[in-house]
Amino acid sequence: MLKLQLTKDAQKFLDNLPPKQFRQIVKKVFALLADPHPHDPQELKGYPFLRNDVGEYRIIYDIQGNTLRIVLLGKRNDSEIYKNLSYK
Repeated sequence: MLKLQLTKDAQKFLDNLPPKQFRQIVKKVFALLADPHPHDPQELKGYPFLRNDVGEYRIIYDIQGNTLRIVLLGKRNDSEIYKNLSYK
């Protein structure tokens, strides 16, 4: 199983979520720890990251050695999440 690393932005996003959405995202993150390449991840064009959706949220992550790094979390229909990627 991989180790988990959250960026400050991802942690801040999780801290402000309602309990139901928090549980959904955390459940998906734990599933990614067990299988970081499930059937539905998509590579982001122009970035070395993978994207996975859970409900109305996106999880942007990468794998570095034996660490699953959650780079960003955000709403699926919010283009701000991709603008923030240029800073990672």
